[in-house]
Amino acid sequence: MITDRLGLLHEVSDAVAAAMRTVTDWGPSGARRGQYALDVVADDAALAVLRRAGVGVLSEESGFQPGTAGEVVVIDPIDGSTNASRGIPWFATSLCFVDADGPAAAVVVNQATGVCYSAERGGGAWCGERRLQPSTCSELAEAIVVISAVPPPDVGWAQFRAFGACALDLCAVADGVVDGFVDFGTEQHGVWDYLGAWLICQEAGIGVVDAFDRPMVHLDHKARRTPIAAATPSLAAELFSARRSVDAR
Repeated sequence: MITDRLGLLHEVSDAVAAAMRTVTDWGPSGARRGQYALDVVADDAALAVLRRAGVGVLSEESGFQPGTAGEVVVIDPIDGSTNASRGIPWFATSLCFVDADGPAAAVVVNQATGVCYSAERGGGAWCGERRLQPSTCSELAEAIVVISAVPPPDVGWAQFRAFGACALDLCAVADGVVDGFVDFGTEQHGVWDYLGAWLICQEAGIGVVDAFDRPMVHLDHKARRTPIAAATPSLAAELFSARRSVDAR
C-alpha cells in the first residue's frame, strides 16, 4: 500500500516535466489519431515511476495495467497536447490516485508554467500552499464560463472561453478564476481528462457532474463523459439546463 500518495503523484509529474524538456518532435505520433509524439514520451516517463511503485495504471495513452496492491493511478500524461504542440501554455499532467474508497489524492500540474493544483480526500484543495476558493457567481448572466466544443448561440452567459485542457479548465473553476465549465461535445472526455480535477473540485466545495447523469468515477478506458462544473448550485443548474437543451434541439 502506498502511504505517501501525493508524493508519488508529484514524482510522476516531475518525471513528465523532465521528459518534456527532451522533446524535439512536436508532431503526430503516427500510432493513432489525435496522439502526438510528446504524448508517448510523457507516458513512458510516467509509467517508469508508477511501475516501480507497483500501482495499477489507467492511462489515456497506454490503457489499463494492473498493479500489485489494488490501487490505481488514473493519468493523462499531457492533457491539452494540441496546445503543447502549438506552444500554447495551457497543458497539464493530470493524476488521480484511486483506492478501494474512490479518488484519494490528485495532482494537476500545468507543465508550461509549473502551477500545481492538488488535493487529498478530506484535506481540502490547494494551489501550492494557497487553499482554493471558488467564486460566488450564482447567475449565468454574470458568469465567465469555459467550454469544450461549440455552444449554441443563445446560452446567456456574460462571456465564455475555450482553453483546450479539461483538467486545467476544471481546476480554474475550483480556483475561482472562472465560474463554470461545460462540455458541449459528444462523448469527448475519458476519465483521465477530469478525475484529478474532479477530486480537486470536490475538495474545493463544488461538484463535477455528467450532463447525462452517469457516474463520474469509474475505471473504464472506453467510457466517455460530458462534464459540467460550476461555482454555485444555482449556476450549476443553469449550465446543466443549457447543456441539455443542445440535445433537445
